[in-house]
Amino acid sequence: MRLTQLDGLLAFVTVAKHRGFTAAGQELELSPAALSQAVRALEERMGVRLFNRTTRSVSLTEAGAAYLERVGPAVADLLDASESLAHFRDRPSGLLRLNTSRVVAASLLRGLLPDFLAAHPEIEVEMHIDDGFTDIVAEGFDAGFRLGDSVEKDMVAVPFGPPMQVAVVGSPAYFARRKAPATLADLREHDCIRFRIASSGQFFRWEFVEHGQPVEHSVRGPFACNDSLMMMEAALDGLGLAYTFDMAVSEHVAAGRLVRVLQVYCPSYPGIYIYYPGRRQLPPKLRRFIDFGTARLRPNPRAES
Repeated sequence: MRLTQLDGLLAFVTVAKHRGFTAAGQELELSPAALSQAVRALEERMGVRLFNRTTRSVSLTEAGAAYLERVGPAVADLLDASESLAHFRDRPSGLLRLNTSRVVAASLLRGLLPDFLAAHPEIEVEMHIDDGFTDIVAEGFDAGFRLGDSVEKDMVAVPFGPPMQVAVVGSPAYFARRKAPATLADLREHDCIRFRIASSGQFFRWEFVEHGQPVEHSVRGPFACNDSLMMMEAALDGLGLAYTFDMAVSEHVAAGRLVRVLQVYCPSYPGIYIYYPGRRQLPPKLRRFIDFGTARLRPNPRAES
């Protein structure tokens, strides 16, 4: 606890307890000179001398003794209150509000939350599903999830999950009607399931890498929505091609319900980031969630080798 928080009261009480500045300084990890200055400033504000000082001893004045009798218990209560906060550091509690896209919620967080909540029964999690770009500060969220390059510069972003790649997928039934695209130009001949961005009202332009350069394609198709999982379900129903991330469709691809195409053009990303405002005073509940998630979702080096 800093001396300025109690305007010299902590210095006064500690010096009175030890009857000296040297021992009090050792307890507070401050120099005797700093303590003497704090006490002197307090005496000047109060307009009364609190200690009698000699080269060999320090003792309370009559006014100092009376003052100690009144403020000593109050300072002790304040110190106890500060120490009690260690309970929250050791056992974080409270409501943790998270903002995330539907794909991240379903693919990354769904398997994590049961274990996290079981390990931290004093924490509650409220998850707001949003495929747009919500201002998490204005909306009162503790943290959000995005790709790293879409996080605002004034936010702190922490990698949260393994690397991932874009996936363009269609169902076997769809490819029974349409020849699978081999190049990006072939997308003009296909029904593409479009995604409308809620925050801008615009359709998302599919992003690829061609000849080492990023390119964007405005696609067309008979069906559009503003829900990333609905896009995948529409692809499963054979309505067209969907643009998503591999983690969202890996089980369907492995089971043969969806087929990936154009993989050579699909960009890769380091992964999803959890982001929050500022580095100072990170809530213990959020710190515990970040530590828990990054430990559980860290890629297995053996699996990558």
